[in-house]
Amino acid sequence: MMKDVVISIRTVHCCDTDEEDYLDFTTDGLYGYDGEVGCLSYMETEVTGMEGTRTSVIVMPDQVVVDRDGMITSRMIFREGEKSSLLYNTPYGTATMNISTRRISHSLDGSGGQVDIDYVVDMEHTVVTKNRFHLEITEQKQMGENQHG
Repeated sequence: MMKDVVISIRTVHCCDTDEEDYLDFTTDGLYGYDGEVGCLSYMETEVTGMEGTRTSVIVMPDQVVVDRDGMITSRMIFREGEKSSLLYNTPYGTATMNISTRRISHSLDGSGGQVDIDYVVDMEHTVVTKNRFHLEITEQKQMGENQHG
């Protein structure tokens, strides 16, 4: 069963210079956990540049899958130590990119948790960006939960 959660995401991008670019994003979403697999979904906003796109993240013991559907459509598969390809469909056309996953760690339970992914994106055998993705899931507090009366 999916429950309402708050999702906090920090992405760090680094290109050919050593300058890092950060994006912090917090949104409401839905989360479910069955004891082995965690699943969450949320709507992107103008902050991420993908407004109108639904992102779903499926966290399995050995991989993380990120699906986007809407203004941008893509499926990213992260497996530690492996490379995968993705078709990235945008309003401007389709591009093929490769993702090399350097490290994945996650700690999830029924009330939430966190996911960390360290990966490199390349196109035509040229590194485009080095990325770190940190996601935290926390349960939403219900109205009146902390009130005494």
